Amino acid sequence: MPTEQTGYDPSLGRKFIFVTGGVMSGLGKGITAASTGRLLANAGFDVTAVKIDPYLNVDAGTMNPYQHGEVYVLKDGGEVDLDLGNYERFLGVDMTSDHNVTTGKTYQHVIEKERAGDYLGKTVQVIPHVTDDIKRRIREAAEGSDVCLVEIGGTVGDIEGMPYLEALRQFAHEEDDEDILFTHVTLVPYSKNGEQKTKPTQHSVKELRSIGLQPDVLVGRCDDELDDSTKEKIALFCDVPTEAVFSNPDVDDVYHVPLTVEEEGLDQHVMERLELAEEALPEDERENTWRDLVTRERTGEIDIALVGKYDLEDAYMSVHEALKHAGLEHGVDVNVVWVAADEADGAHRDRLESADGVVVPGGFGSRGTEGKVEAVRYAREHDVPFLGLCLGFQMAVVEHARNVLGWEDADSAEFEPETPYPVIDLLPDQHDEEDMGGTMRLGAHETEIDSDTLAERIYDADSCTERHRHRYEVNPNYIDELETDGLVFSGHAGPRMEILERDDHPYFVGTQFHPEFRSRPDRASPPFVGLLDAVLDETDPHGDESTGDRDAVADGEVTA
Repeated sequence: MPTEQTGYDPSLGRKFIFVTGGVMSGLGKGITAASTGRLLANAGFDVTAVKIDPYLNVDAGTMNPYQHGEVYVLKDGGEVDLDLGNYERFLGVDMTSDHNVTTGKTYQHVIEKERAGDYLGKTVQVIPHVTDDIKRRIREAAEGSDVCLVEIGGTVGDIEGMPYLEALRQFAHEEDDEDILFTHVTLVPYSKNGEQKTKPTQHSVKELRSIGLQPDVLVGRCDDELDDSTKEKIALFCDVPTEAVFSNPDVDDVYHVPLTVEEEGLDQHVMERLELAEEALPEDERENTWRDLVTRERTGEIDIALVGKYDLEDAYMSVHEALKHAGLEHGVDVNVVWVAADEADGAHRDRLESADGVVVPGGFGSRGTEGKVEAVRYAREHDVPFLGLCLGFQMAVVEHARNVLGWEDADSAEFEPETPYPVIDLLPDQHDEEDMGGTMRLGAHETEIDSDTLAERIYDADSCTERHRHRYEVNPNYIDELETDGLVFSGHAGPRMEILERDDHPYFVGTQFHPEFRSRPDRASPPFVGLLDAVLDETDPHGDESTGDRDAVADGEVTA
């Protein structure tokens, strides 16, 4: 029956796995949770996830990538933490803004209800009003799934995380024991003499227990697998069974973590603890696509130059992952060569010349844009396979206007409002918006693709739906003049130019959208696959089959 307080009916039978972290942030509790979810999905269960971020921001849209990594965009336009990208990639599902809970979002909703008089004059407090809202959000996000993973960001003991841990304590009290599982991820470091130290884990669990939460499963993040004696010591001092203590050692590729924790037996223990084991598919009938993909033999390697302004992999995580996915499809390793867009031309050129392809990613702000234009120019003039994403697409338009059409002062109105050739600008209706936030184009939108174009061959379709995060567009007043001397806009969404290509280049593609956000290990993004096709010379982008050096690369004889 629904409880009087929340209106939730526990008889619906959903299972919840709450994942907390101790000792320090950045341990990989999100990857641990996502890997557990991947294994449960392989066993036949519908799995979703919720990421709780205790910061006061309503969403991640205004955060500096240096502090928080990339802003990941969901299909409904939600700007969220990059961990949601990991969940989508590992679980193979599309999430919504409801799957990201922040303190800003929660408090904003509670205050709006108070202002509207919904609390009937009651004193509005963290308990029960904020904690009730947190529980409501988790339950609503879990609807339609068998298992919901809930990751609490930060570290146990952080003051901003306390309302969430209290909400989870209440949540567990309201549910049946077999429907709730608490997983705690901690650091197990080595001492100078090589001994695995359990004291940080003990203190972390002590902190967790002091607020009324007892972990059911402990996962030790460590350089190597936990020794049996280490597991026994953790179990003894943290009051969990020894068989509920698992290792999650460092691996070369995060996509191997599901295989590692599966070998540890974490998924089987979780299913037994949640009384799901009898409903799971037999082991010989479980989905093995993930294992087949990530263990596929690599027969060569290529270097791709990534030209950006943030020297931090997390700032371009989805681009890195999309390149990796394309590499999985081709059976090659992709090495990303970092090129700082605002560094000296000499070093800039040296790194570009060492690469087999060039990617110019998205971004905001003028810093590094001139370097991105020069990178586009280098790729165009030297027939180097090129992919421009969002701002990279716009810089390709600027480069064409300046260096092909001879409009030396052409620029984006975002960076140079007085340019005589604003080839990138706000659309007319956007100029009328007083609130700049209202002009942002976010989320999934459909693009119509012209026939007999490279874009059509890349997508093998006459349309595509991809995610956006930008404000400025190609200026419609210049399109006829821009579409000369090799440049073609092959994808459109009404007055918006969405895809560009060059018919005088082996592979030169730009997208106003961010195809990297929909790339998955088992469904690599078409523009990224096309980029590697061109690097490996597998096909002629203009339609003629070619073997080129592809066979030699595939045989491991050479690098591209």
